[in-house]
Amino acid sequence: MIRFENVSKTYRGNSRPGLSDVAFEVARGEFVFLVGPSGSGKSTCLRLVLREDVPSSGRVVVLGRDTRSLANRKVPFFRRHIGAVFQDFRLLPSKTVFQNVAFTLQVTGASRGFVQQLVPEALALVGLSGKEKRLPHELSGGEQQRVAIARAIVNRPQVLLADEPTGNLDPATSQEIMQLFARINAGGTTVVMATHEAGFVDQMKRRVIELADGVVIRDETRSGYGETALIPTLAPEKTKGAEAIAAPTAVRELQKRVSGAEGAAGAAAREDVAAHLAPASAPPESGRPSDGTDTSAQPTPPRKNLTGPIEIDLPELPEVGVADRLGLMDDDDRVGPTT
Repeated sequence: MIRFENVSKTYRGNSRPGLSDVAFEVARGEFVFLVGPSGSGKSTCLRLVLREDVPSSGRVVVLGRDTRSLANRKVPFFRRHIGAVFQDFRLLPSKTVFQNVAFTLQVTGASRGFVQQLVPEALALVGLSGKEKRLPHELSGGEQQRVAIARAIVNRPQVLLADEPTGNLDPATSQEIMQLFARINAGGTTVVMATHEAGFVDQMKRRVIELADGVVIRDETRSGYGETALIPTLAPEKTKGAEAIAAPTAVRELQKRVSGAEGAAGAAAREDVAAHLAPASAPPESGRPSDGTDTSAQPTPPRKNLTGPIEIDLPELPEVGVADRLGLMDDDDRVGPTT
């Protein structure tokens, strides 16, 4: 079905090859995961299968055809047997769901009756019956990806390629999409999927081909994602040794100091306010002070009125006459107060 024979692929201006001496074979009806870090060569493999590119050396044989020797004019006919699903959906925004799926058939010259028969079948398979007249912007991300899958399988291809099909979807929707691919594969379609979704790879237990720096480093049947230690995480770096003990201890000591200072300041402020606002006749809560002296018989000093007028003692000033007030007398004429 698909065979890589010592395939290498180099790109102009890049010293590191995209693929280096890659060799594997995918049988009819298989479900194969291509895994590995970004830049490992997964997408390059898919482009070579789809004949979007040709190898620099070696051979890629798909459906019995050597893609290097395939004439450009025959590529569209070759691709009728291969469906492709991408991460970004690639739907036509101005066309309805039905028109997006029918477009694949129309460009190959399919009759109107053939289109009217196959499109509803493909939409029913992906769970979109009744949404034929919707536009892409009226659909959720998961529904848009289902449209893309329906478009890829409407021509009943022998091979279905998927490049990160769940990369833009939430976990629940991704689960549904992966189940859909499993159903398509159960119908006999060969599925080759490039993905970083370690959880789905581990759960489905299909064949796994792992690449790193353009080289196949693992090819196992009924396998999982493999080593996940290189997957970056956002967990904070752990502090070891004495620093791990000293850091939280210093934080706790600082919290105690701050809370103690706040408590002392708050208590002093509350006592000061209580001394001014407490009723004159209210005795202490226990009736006796801490030194044991009985204060019940002692008179309570009068409470100061904090809101009334304040009396200020001023020095006595000589009485000023009317002429002085009006500024009509010189200093030599001042003989005393006037009336």
